[in-house]
Amino acid sequence: MTMWEMIAERARELPVETQREVLDFVEFLRVHEAPKRPLRDVAGLFKGFDISPEDIAEARREMWGAFPREDV
Repeated sequence: MTMWEMIAERARELPVETQREVLDFVEFLRVHEAPKRPLRDVAGLFKGFDISPEDIAEARREMWGAFPREDV
């Protein structure tokens, strides 16, 4: 008897509501066992851009220039 046949045989003996719970659990396992998509390299987002540290500093000043700062 295959694994699938054993599962089906035992599930048939359960009450309908419990069979629904088994189905929910199977769906839960499917979602969590699905292969994960590989993460993209963040560096690829900036491909073709030439951003210098001075550009970043200027953007920070523009965004946060009026923001109160505590010099530590």
